[in-house]
Amino acid sequence: MAKAAKKATPKNVSRAAAKPAAKVATVPAFTAKPAKEITATFLDSTGLTAKVAAALAAENVNILAGTGYSASGMSRKATFTLIVDDLAKAEKALDKIGADDIQESSVILVEMTNKVGALERISEIIADAGINIYYFYSTTSSGKTATCVLKTADDKKTIKVLHAA
Repeated sequence: MAKAAKKATPKNVSRAAAKPAAKVATVPAFTAKPAKEITATFLDSTGLTAKVAAALAAENVNILAGTGYSASGMSRKATFTLIVDDLAKAEKALDKIGADDIQESSVILVEMTNKVGALERISEIIADAGINIYYFYSTTSSGKTATCVLKTADDKKTIKVLHAA
């Protein structure tokens, strides 16, 4: 006698679960506030970054964010752009070690969730408001958050539209 054939079905799989779940868009959380950065140029030399860092440390100035670069092959100048906890002390320290030029400028600090798409979201909000972003630099702070420094064509309006978003 032949046994009745059983229909093969995967165990523990419902038909509803077999369909891929729809992607849920999540908006990364962020805050935006005004800040000041200091930009200093120097004649480029080996050890300049260490010299700048030592001068700021000697004045008890904390570097909160920054970037440094050199175009030595062309102009032999190095530029450091820094957000620090004491602009006056930083300017004094950089002047002492021979900065050619020191300028302060306003920027925006955006603290955001360290997630894929966070920069896309804030830059879209800014673009949709018709505001040009001149430059940005960023880093993660603790793994869960990221800090982005932005310079825009209208920093006050940018902060306003980001707060409204």
